[in-house]
Amino acid sequence: PKNLPMLPGYSFTDPYKTKFHKTQLLGVKDGSQVESVKYIEEDINDDLLKSMKEGDPLKLSGVPTRKPAENEGVPKVAPQWLKFDRQVLHFEGYFQEPVHESSVENYRIRKCTFYYYLDDDTMFITEKRVENSGIPQGVFLKRHKVPKENGEPFTYLDFNIGVNITIYGKVFRLINCDDFTRHFFEQLGASLNPDEDYPSDLFQTHRVVTNMKIPPPDLGDTKEYTEVKLGGGHPNRQLQQYLENDRKVLSFEIVWEDSTYEGGNNYFKLDYFLSDSTVEVREVRKQNSGKDPFPKLLNRSKLVKEVILTHCPGMKMKKDEIYLPPDLICGQKVNIYGRKCLIYDCDSFTKQWYKVKLGIDQVPIPLKKPKPNVMYQAVPPYTGYGEEQDSLGSVHMLDPKPPKKDVKKMFQNDMHILRFDVKLVSTRPDDDERKFILNFYCGDDTIQVYEIAERNSGRVGGKFMERKKHKNPVTGNYYQEKDMLLGTLLVLNKYKFRITKADEYTEKYMEANPEIYKEANVDYILKKIRASGNSFGKIDEYAVHLMKKLDTNGDGFLSFEEFFVGLKTLKIFLTAHEEHSLVRRFDKNKDGKISMEEFYNVLVFDQQLL
Repeated sequence: PKNLPMLPGYSFTDPYKTKFHKTQLLGVKDGSQVESVKYIEEDINDDLLKSMKEGDPLKLSGVPTRKPAENEGVPKVAPQWLKFDRQVLHFEGYFQEPVHESSVENYRIRKCTFYYYLDDDTMFITEKRVENSGIPQGVFLKRHKVPKENGEPFTYLDFNIGVNITIYGKVFRLINCDDFTRHFFEQLGASLNPDEDYPSDLFQTHRVVTNMKIPPPDLGDTKEYTEVKLGGGHPNRQLQQYLENDRKVLSFEIVWEDSTYEGGNNYFKLDYFLSDSTVEVREVRKQNSGKDPFPKLLNRSKLVKEVILTHCPGMKMKKDEIYLPPDLICGQKVNIYGRKCLIYDCDSFTKQWYKVKLGIDQVPIPLKKPKPNVMYQAVPPYTGYGEEQDSLGSVHMLDPKPPKKDVKKMFQNDMHILRFDVKLVSTRPDDDERKFILNFYCGDDTIQVYEIAERNSGRVGGKFMERKKHKNPVTGNYYQEKDMLLGTLLVLNKYKFRITKADEYTEKYMEANPEIYKEANVDYILKKIRASGNSFGKIDEYAVHLMKKLDTNGDGFLSFEEFFVGLKTLKIFLTAHEEHSLVRRFDKNKDGKISMEEFYNVLVFDQQLL
């Protein structure tokens, strides 16, 4: 069976084969996994074995060697994809497309751009988009190798200016190229033909004629032209004035004193157009004036000095006299159809024009400043419903909006809750024994009060005051973090509480934020004590003087009560929280005494001990 070819019909099962088991190659020997090699036959190279036993291991004679590679990194001749990497030839061209059943055109010129990629001899053609053409334009031919009529792909040698090329049965003509393409062919020794222009088609000519904006004929000019041509009429005498003064405008500031009941000073801007001697008067609007917006007092027209009234149009026997530039001088009044307006100022161009043309200096006239009409609107008292900011929203605006919250402060300080022991200040003797705990929430400056009721006292403990913001009746502002100091009197819903103690977390929070609680900063307190000794030359002399005044018996220790009383006699006044901060700093052993030696060292050498 081994001699038969491996073809269909020549393979069959060996009828004499009785063992169909798989060969076992893996096994375990001496507790280790091994591979059986008795079924694997390897050719033995005698020369290799001999050289391994007798010769140098680095020069094995039995190992076949090969010649070292030459120029593997950089080939001697660069391939096309490397030599022309990212180099593209750019040509401009067009093809002519026939148009059937159109009265405007019988052919159309389609402008295209050709890109020939030198690295892989591929071509890409795109058509320039024409606005409102109605033709799908853009990518005309996707990038690939384009075959010629004989089947071979296009190469860069097939391109030249002024040459027709056939791509898939459509004839294109190349008319120009970019600078890189022309330089590329010059390096190859091939010269390109001169550039050509796009041919014009009837469609483009029709679009140019259609989009041409022809000004409509002026009936008056046509009539005057006809009259002059026939030997009558008169030429345009104002043409010279228009050509010399076109877009030149004299601008004045005027005021009209309205003497009616709801009148007052009304300010306007008068513009005099030198091109045709017309005047336009515009209102100067002011915010919250209470007047309806009326942009123009007078449309652009010639302003007559005195209006001549007639029963019917065309019955005037006298020519109207209009305002001219010599009539518009600062300090004079202008009669605008019964409203006598005072000219009090003009712009810089107007001043320069009057000085050059007429030799007149326009001097502004100062006006009396009107008294500001300040209206005081009293804020109604707080009703007690909701928050005060919500109620103020309906006072300040017609469409009230919810007050904005300080979200950044809420995220940063929402986890900080300051707890204090407070005492109710009251004239009733029973209130002296009551105990309260005040929670101040730093995230939104709200306050909550709990009462601790003793057994058999007859009072119910728990929440005494809901969490909300409270105003300081002295300042009129809401209570803040900096107001939560020991000894401070808080007025909450007509209840007076005095802060007597803070928990350890609150104490550490105050010490960690000296910019808010400067009374909890020992450095600030010592600086306050040193400030009273500015008359002394050195700080150690002042410290010795202070120790003698405080420690009269010279034993080196003082109770804190004696220490604070001594500071008051020296006119050094400390708040209750500052005294508490000094006790926390110097009473480490909780004996209620302060060491004069330690206080002296801290006062003089604070940079070493603090």
